Amino acid sequence: MTQRVDLATVMDRLAIDDVVTGYATAVDDADWSGYRALFAQDGRADYRSAGGIEGPADQVAGWLAETMRLFPVRQHLIVNRRVHLEDLGGYPGDRADVQADYLNPMRLGSGEEFVAGGRYAFALTRTDGGWRLRSVTVREKWRHAAFPVPAAG
Repeated sequence: MTQRVDLATVMDRLAIDDVVTGYATAVDDADWSGYRALFAQDGRADYRSAGGIEGPADQVAGWLAETMRLFPVRQHLIVNRRVHLEDLGGYPGDRADVQADYLNPMRLGSGEEFVAGGRYAFALTRTDGGWRLRSVTVREKWRHAAFPVPAAG
């Protein structure tokens, strides 16, 4: 690879990391317009493994807005990010996949605590406006609550 291609790859990786971080902060800050803006026009999200829904990003954002009201305190920590950029014969392509673990502590308004952990699968595409999410899939692996919680569907 040339230095120019190496630099483009580094810039892509940083931009992709910004999208993943933006995802976590949008959910934590209840910034639903910011959440929607992270997705490509046909972007989708799948929260079924955590007891949620799957669908177009706009629909899922509405569901999250309602669901997250139960948890006024929340923090999504996304770690162990593994980024795979599409390789077009030694040049970066317009698609990327990120697999990342998460730890999600939350607190209900009444003070009870809830913590979940698992893995995200992010699929991204390069658009005229920069990198955007094609899909987000949550794979919840475990949860702990200080109160009874139904098992994830």
